[in-house]
Amino acid sequence: MFKKLRKFTAEVRSELVKAQWPWDPNEKGFKRYKELTDSTVVVLVAMVILGGYIAFFDFILINVVGFLTRP
Repeated sequence: MFKKLRKFTAEVRSELVKAQWPWDPNEKGFKRYKELTDSTVVVLVAMVILGGYIAFFDFILINVVGFLTRP
């Protein structure tokens, strides 16, 4: 079992070395992660906008269906 774990860890390390990371290794501090933080902000803003869009239309459809099915 430990042989498999060591082999897996070695394979993961070799693949991570091949990966292209979204930061410049020469930068220091938070500047190093500028692209990563910018992408995270874009994703969070998109999630909020999409969530608001879905909530708005859900509210509208609930009221329309409730109005049409009211006795």
